[in-house]
Amino acid sequence: MRARLATKYILFEIAPGFVLGLVIFTFILLMFQLLRLTEFILIHGGSLKAVGQIMLYLSLSFLPILLPMSLLFSILLTYSRLNSDSEIIALKSLGLNRWHLAVPALLLASFTAAASAHTSFYLAPWANQQFEALVAQIGSRQATATIREGVFSEGFFNMVVYANKVDQKEGLLERVFIFDERDKKAPLTIIAQKGQILQETDDKGVRALLRLTDGNIHRSAQSTYTKIDFGTYDIQLYRPFALRQSHRPLPSFSIDDLRAELIKADLPAEYRRRVEVDFHRRWALVGTCFVFGFLGVGLGASGHRRSAKGNGAALSVLIIISFWLLYLAAEAIALKGLMPTPLALGLINFAFLTVAAVHWRRV
Repeated sequence: MRARLATKYILFEIAPGFVLGLVIFTFILLMFQLLRLTEFILIHGGSLKAVGQIMLYLSLSFLPILLPMSLLFSILLTYSRLNSDSEIIALKSLGLNRWHLAVPALLLASFTAAASAHTSFYLAPWANQQFEALVAQIGSRQATATIREGVFSEGFFNMVVYANKVDQKEGLLERVFIFDERDKKAPLTIIAQKGQILQETDDKGVRALLRLTDGNIHRSAQSTYTKIDFGTYDIQLYRPFALRQSHRPLPSFSIDDLRAELIKADLPAEYRRRVEVDFHRRWALVGTCFVFGFLGVGLGASGHRRSAKGNGAALSVLIIISFWLLYLAAEAIALKGLMPTPLALGLINFAFLTVAAVHWRRV
């Protein structure tokens, strides 16, 4: 009965810290994206609703990292306070041992691990897809925003565009010059009398193209030169299906997609290592939740009582920074093929679990 009441009491103490940590760390990570969001508003004319959607998708994509961080923050903060206020001693005097004290942290760690698995395997990849699609879709709707009359504009879908006259509302261009270097081996120079940015909507999303009329194409490849006259020529600017499926970055792959990629026998070695790192990283993050749960209890309950309360938050931030620096180093080692991926990523969790075990014995 006493153990059950102690578990409820400690859980109610941990929960607000977990929510607080989630809010703080989300805000910090979004601050790093502030410059990108500002550029998006200024250049592409994104609405506040679109910016809100982008921030939501970014927050969801951060969850696999935010959940273990918030777990450690809340557990270390709570147990440090309990230790500082001598409540750990009081609970022990009631006949509770260290395992009774650890039950609330392990319950929260189990919940966080399950949430981290779901977000890392499915929710975060979905949010990444939605983010990439939304940015490209709004960019295509505001395609002419980067073009200025009488100015060479370099930010137009990786092409350099010049137009004597620009109608932003209708998407009309007059006397257009385009330098298309997307194919490095055979760059194109296109000159046209008129151009218009058209948009089409279907079940796959919004697509945009630049339709040029009355012009010619100049192509240089090695020692050859080709000139082609045209009446109408279309340049695809944005194709949603290609963006969402054919050219998805690995963070947009679900765990099932990554597993399907690894089954393929003809993958280049470098790309296969990248897929393996992303696949095992997601599983490692689930284990990190349990490691941080033990570590938080061990450090919080075994520290010096007088300084424990003030050092809980600072110590959690220090551990988080150290953990992710070592984790990035382990990923780099795995990507270079210097060590098997499961071993490289697993060693970081094992190292911190060892530290947790040492402090656990002192509780």
